[in-house]
Amino acid sequence: MYLSAFSDAGSPGRRAHVVGVDLGRTGRYGVTATAGEERAAVHDCATSLRERDTAYILPASAPTLPASLMSIPTPILTAAVLIASAGLLAGCGDAQKTAAPPPPTVTVAKPALRTIVDQDEYVGRFVAVDTVEVRARVSGYLDKVHFRDGQIVKQGDLLFTIDKRPFQNTLDQARANLELAKSNVTFTQADLARGQQLLRDRTISEQIFEQRAQAARNAQAAVAANEAMVRQAELDLEFTELKAPVSGRIGDRRVAPGNLVTGGTGGNTTLLATIVSTDPIRFEFTFDEASLLRYERLARGAAADATGIGNTPVRLKLLDEQDFSHYGRMDFIDNVIDRSTGTIRGRAQFANGDGLFTPGLFARVQVPGSAPYQALLLPDAAIGTEQVRKFVYVVDTEGVARQRFVTLGQVTDDMRVIRDGVSADDLVVVNGLMRVRPGQKVTPEEGQSTPQASAPRAETN
Repeated sequence: MYLSAFSDAGSPGRRAHVVGVDLGRTGRYGVTATAGEERAAVHDCATSLRERDTAYILPASAPTLPASLMSIPTPILTAAVLIASAGLLAGCGDAQKTAAPPPPTVTVAKPALRTIVDQDEYVGRFVAVDTVEVRARVSGYLDKVHFRDGQIVKQGDLLFTIDKRPFQNTLDQARANLELAKSNVTFTQADLARGQQLLRDRTISEQIFEQRAQAARNAQAAVAANEAMVRQAELDLEFTELKAPVSGRIGDRRVAPGNLVTGGTGGNTTLLATIVSTDPIRFEFTFDEASLLRYERLARGAAADATGIGNTPVRLKLLDEQDFSHYGRMDFIDNVIDRSTGTIRGRAQFANGDGLFTPGLFARVQVPGSAPYQALLLPDAAIGTEQVRKFVYVVDTEGVARQRFVTLGQVTDDMRVIRDGVSADDLVVVNGLMRVRPGQKVTPEEGQSTPQASAPRAETN
């Protein structure tokens, strides 16, 4: 029978080798060995295998020994089995030994302390300061259009021309009538002067003299009426040229040349175009009653420069921008709260020299909502989420990460305001948050609480 064994099978990187031990009674040179020699052979083989760090593999089932081994004493067989079992257990123990991982390395920093002002953010839309519908004051046929659709016009620029000829004729007729009335005044005044002399000589009666005086007065009234008609005719002729009442951007023409334009002061006049002013421009938004009360109390608390009342500075960003880079000022808050929505309308004014802002465009505005105060700030990368709660890891003096639940505030310069949960002296994990577990020992490295600089953003006007 053979007893098999392998060497260092449980050690990584080393190949196992099998050793067979013949426990039969066959002696050297074909001569049967004696009982003492058999014991010595088994002892020598076991000792040799043990010295080479060889583990023994015993058969799964009890082997059937040859008759020649049945005479081996039991203590010798027991010793061989124990030696083989010890080697096998030693090999398995080496395979199960693994080195413990070192504590994870994390970057820690103290929260940044800054003076900030809470900002209330609202959504609104731009509104033009002046919006004018261009309509004719006189009726006539449109003669010319003097602008391109959508261009910027200045106050007083000529936009439309209505056919002037009928109005010029009316003016000429009014002037002729005025000259006729003036001529009549000259005649009646001379006739009245002669009547006075005749009345003194008692050549004419007083009744005739009164008739001449009345005729002179009527002639003067006719002159005044004709002068008014001349002025009206001049106005009508001037109204045939439609000029821009305000500066701004004009829309498209609504009527092409050659069409009849209905003018006047009635409600059925023809709309020719629309002009909206662009610089400056207003931004309207609404806010709730609670915000209004907070602004009012801040204003009464001598913090008028940090409220949404009056000439308060505000910041604005467009929908495709990341930062609130446009600056303006509040110029109006409505005097009535809307009953249907419970909100009140506010308005700010912004410069728009480059025409970037368009009336009707949506944007977001920030209004100061508190007095300046000291706050702790951390980067968003240092804040974790556990269901609905937010937390950070604080490393104590023993190098153990402790979980702290925090109350978050607004974002200021890519930093998150921490309202509650940490102090200014705490070492907070700002990098490597995913490698940390509560109560785990870590290897802290000092860093900065400010986030790493990102790629520069494109400048906006």
